[in-house]
Amino acid sequence: MAPGRPADPRVLVPLHIGGEPPALGQVVHRLAGDTMGTTWSVACVGPAGMRLAPVQAAILRVCQEVIDEMSQWAPDSLLCRFNRAPAGATQCLPGGFGRVLDAALQIAAASGGAYDPTAGDLVALWGFGPSGAAGTPGHRPRHDEPGFRTPDPDACARAHRGWQALGWQPGPRLLTQPGGAMLDLSAIAKGDAVDRVSALLTGLGLPHHLVEIGGELRGEGLKPGGQPWWVDLEPPQADSGLAPVRLALHGLSVATSGDYRKVYVDAQGQRRSHTVDPRQRRPIEHGLAAVTVVHPSAMWADGWSTALMVLGPAEGLAMAEARGLAALLVTRRPEGGFDEQMSSALRALLM
Repeated sequence: MAPGRPADPRVLVPLHIGGEPPALGQVVHRLAGDTMGTTWSVACVGPAGMRLAPVQAAILRVCQEVIDEMSQWAPDSLLCRFNRAPAGATQCLPGGFGRVLDAALQIAAASGGAYDPTAGDLVALWGFGPSGAAGTPGHRPRHDEPGFRTPDPDACARAHRGWQALGWQPGPRLLTQPGGAMLDLSAIAKGDAVDRVSALLTGLGLPHHLVEIGGELRGEGLKPGGQPWWVDLEPPQADSGLAPVRLALHGLSVATSGDYRKVYVDAQGQRRSHTVDPRQRRPIEHGLAAVTVVHPSAMWADGWSTALMVLGPAEGLAMAEARGLAALLVTRRPEGGFDEQMSSALRALLM
């Protein structure tokens, strides 16, 4: 490669690309908006004169359903009502909420608690999460504001009830509050919303589409002309020195967790991640900058990217190999620059 020339992108494609391309004359329609404290966008293939307003309204209804069920920022959501409930109170969860919680608990068990859906109050103690949301203490200053103090270990222990304490019966979808458990599904609910919108579009007769919510994506079908939905993975920084990664989303989803967008510097001038390790009850310190997971489900990609991010470079890669996860782990070097690790399942997608 000549000096100064950008590296050629690494190209990842599904192991199988099939199905018929869209009918002749169909075009790509694009919709976008705001939801869940972030942005969303949809590209879908349909007739040139297709009415888009009903599609957009249906997408917003699905997103609102996720908010009503699992938002930490909506005081009347089912999740916030559970967090306020007294010990012994039991709720029958809707199917979508139950599916997400069941997946979250499976990831928690498999990762040894590296991902823990009951870490909501612990995360809040470190200054992250919603301020003043129902079921959590009031406003806590951010780390870049005067007055922030590292939380006391005893306070962290009291705040973290632990996922094992939840009373969860998957069959009847009954969830029992053990007392003081604070659910936080923000690391997996956004991916679930992507999956729900994708299922909606397919149900509306729009099987060729790309859905994005807050950077989590899922692609189904093909574009006019037969190409899959191509996306470029965001590097941890523009001058990272890493070769670009281009991914064909065809029956696949992709989610990334990282510390390159949300980072603070503590009183000692040390860089700290916004990702909290529930096992240690403090922000991670192992230097992993980002984890990307490719999976058929955006929900599972979302949850596993968080778990691997907490586990770190060695444990995270070992977990990805053990679970057959297609994962890219990017580590920040102490002296500057980045290193990459690809799991076997991700390497299998390389062209």
